[in-house]
Amino acid sequence: MKTRRQFIKLTGTGVAAAGLMPVMSIPENTPPIPADSRSLFSVGMAGYTFREFNIDQTIEIMKKVAVKDISLKDFHLPMDSTQEKIDEVIGRFRNAGITVYALGVIYMKTKDAVDLAFEYARKAGVRMIVGAPDYELLPYVESKVKEYDFRLAIHNHGPDNPLFPNATDIWNHVKDLDPRMGICLDIGHNMRDGYDPAADIRRYGKRLYDVHIKDVDAASKEGKTVEIGRGIINVQSVVAALRKIKYSGRCSLEYEKDMKDPLAGIAESIGYWRGVVSCV
Repeated sequence: MKTRRQFIKLTGTGVAAAGLMPVMSIPENTPPIPADSRSLFSVGMAGYTFREFNIDQTIEIMKKVAVKDISLKDFHLPMDSTQEKIDEVIGRFRNAGITVYALGVIYMKTKDAVDLAFEYARKAGVRMIVGAPDYELLPYVESKVKEYDFRLAIHNHGPDNPLFPNATDIWNHVKDLDPRMGICLDIGHNMRDGYDPAADIRRYGKRLYDVHIKDVDAASKEGKTVEIGRGIINVQSVVAALRKIKYSGRCSLEYEKDMKDPLAGIAESIGYWRGVVSCV
């Protein structure tokens, strides 16, 4: 069993790489591990992490922690943007070496909202929407998934929101629908709702299309985000479960602590995650 300190020491792109920990804390004979070493699944960022930052600031932080994939939120790219504006924003990320692999989380409460979401993704050239449509809209969403040939990864929001609180609820609503409709598993919210994220990864793996990684300090509604490795989630078991199902999507950090100054927590969390990935 590796300790938290050992995991952090094993990564070359975590806290120390961001200039946030003295270099002497990592042994000189510890070689840097390339980002996402041994992994079928790469580390990304969930755009909500950057709600207090503009696009240039977001790109700067992502470069500091060597992350090259983002699920983009609409505060950086409004859904009613012109094609010219969409191309400009996507291009800014592309020119920085960052791929916009998904859009969302997008909430859909009407058919018009569903239509807008799918056209938004088409214009952006992105083939996966991370969303949360109202339950009664799922048949209509399914028709759009078939029409556009996009994936919809439904995001769970834990005990704070009765709409898709956990992975089991998502599964029960999509298991008989088009297979391009699946799950964006937020492991923190799943834990806060009383469900083991590793067990749900194994249980629902064939419909797992995106993962939001984080840690929390309690398996209850009162649970708060903490740096990965400082909370109660068994990160090793989560990574082992992802390997078990041969998951090949992104694992995107959604860091909801210190939102106005998150770099240290982002770097520590990604460093810890990469350390676990390198060992499990």
